Amino acid sequence: MSTSIPSSLSRRRVPLVRAFAVALSLAVMAGCSSTGGTQTGESYGDGTRSGDGTAGGATTAGTGSGGQYGSGTGTSGTGQQADSRIPEVRTIYFDFDRDTIKDEYESVVMAHARYLRANGNANVVLKGHTDERGTREYNLALGERRANAVKRFLRVQDVSSSQISVVSYGEERPARRGSDESAYSRNRRVEFSY
Repeated sequence: MSTSIPSSLSRRRVPLVRAFAVALSLAVMAGCSSTGGTQTGESYGDGTRSGDGTAGGATTAGTGSGGQYGSGTGTSGTGQQADSRIPEVRTIYFDFDRDTIKDEYESVVMAHARYLRANGNANVVLKGHTDERGTREYNLALGERRANAVKRFLRVQDVSSSQISVVSYGEERPARRGSDESAYSRNRRVEFSY
């Protein structure tokens, strides 16, 4: 036997080992963050809805006092959504000029991934948005990058690409009007629309 066989086998195993390590890391992070909420306990969203019937912010209706993720500490006891129901939190927010999913929203995206895997006939449109700073073209591209970041995360979680569509509205559909950081932070988002 030659020594090239084991080295070629080990080269083939490296991508599998890396994929397993990434999947295991994501599973551990999802398990650790299953209680959700923010460090300050605040809830994102003002309970308003945009004209297309999707949440204009992360709606906390029905979650009791458990915050944005419904940690189950409220009296309603909803906790994490069952895989057969669309997750209640349908908006995640981004930092200025970034398309990286914040750690605090990974559990939200994981809940949507579980729902989509369990419901193969369900489809989601990921709607990317930005605040008003920057050119129209730049903001359309940034909104698309944000939505595609969420799509990549869902694909890593084995959600079929046929279930996911991406659209960018850039700065055109603000969740909140205004030219201050409070309004800007509400507009830098991706909405899950089923």
